Amino acid sequence: MTVTHEQRMQKKKAVVDSKIAASQEERGVLVINTGNGKGKSSAAFGVVARALGHGLKVGVVQFVKGRSDTGEEAFFRQQPNVAWHVGGEGFTWETQDKERDAKAAQAAWEVACGHLSNPDIGLVVLDEMTYAFKYGWLDLDTVIAKLLSRPHMQHVIVTGRAAPQALRDAADTVSDIGMEKHAFQGGIKAMPGLEF
Repeated sequence: MTVTHEQRMQKKKAVVDSKIAASQEERGVLVINTGNGKGKSSAAFGVVARALGHGLKVGVVQFVKGRSDTGEEAFFRQQPNVAWHVGGEGFTWETQDKERDAKAAQAAWEVACGHLSNPDIGLVVLDEMTYAFKYGWLDLDTVIAKLLSRPHMQHVIVTGRAAPQALRDAADTVSDIGMEKHAFQGGIKAMPGLEF
């Protein structure tokens, strides 16, 4: 007997419907966007737009990026429900000052803690935060404890390469974004509107 497209879709619908029925808990979600591919922060900023569309207030803290001429910052700073903080001093290969970078990350973490304690903020994006663990600027256990004690309905997205396993384990959703090819490798410079 040949299975028709309609029969396959009916079977698939039954599986999806049963998973939806089984997922009834409502609470904030901890998401990690990690990996070597492009798009970790861009994906998080897409969720910022989605959250704003649902009337949520959003806090964004950037831990490494030190520039303030990005398209996402220019756009989202105009939105009344977004608190945007550029806490980084720039990429570590540019600053070459570990102590200054550590102080900047710790100051950014203080801003993040304010957001993570505020039940009025529905989404917190901790952009490029994973580098703070790689370089020892922040204590991982302290950060995880704060993430897990945030307001019940607050969502958090942490971005950056090489997310530590303990952070991945604490998360509800982890996306490991791989890279197959990047324009920069082909000699194309970072372009406004796409890279920043």
